[in-house]
Amino acid sequence: MLCGNKQDSNLDESARYWIDHLELSPHPEGGYYRATYKAALTIAPSALPSRFGGDRAASTAIYFLLEGRDFSAFHRLAADEVWHFYAGSSLVVYVIDGEGNASELHLGSEAGFQGVVKAGCWFASRLKEPVGFALVGCTVAPGFEYEDFEMATRSELIGVYPAHRKLIEELTRQ
Repeated sequence: MLCGNKQDSNLDESARYWIDHLELSPHPEGGYYRATYKAALTIAPSALPSRFGGDRAASTAIYFLLEGRDFSAFHRLAADEVWHFYAGSSLVVYVIDGEGNASELHLGSEAGFQGVVKAGCWFASRLKEPVGFALVGCTVAPGFEYEDFEMATRSELIGVYPAHRKLIEELTRQ
């Protein structure tokens, strides 16, 4: 499902450059991405917490680009994710932890160049201002596998975190 991505003809010229140059593809949660690294070193299930169902690469990395009003919808991972800012406009990552506390991670030239979303937290992202684009990288350790990914549904997330209803409605697609 490729929701939320703009038609190619509507993309910001600078965003189009990076999408083409880095060979990015539409991402299921919004934006564009390309996997760039998967460690050859693997971690056995016996050395991992029980939430991981099998071997995992020690680390994985992607490029990720958001443009204009597009957003990365609320989702969560079984592992920590380190965000790295590379170019463009400021990006805000919205985080809701297991206790229901909401926080924001700001990335950009005036904000900071790295930030971490802890395993199990719900998170979504969008540009601070809905113009331009943001090019970031995301590194996951232990490495990302789709079975460690969970996309939020609007009604379930609002049911658990009603205090964050407005934000959840803005950053979910269903």
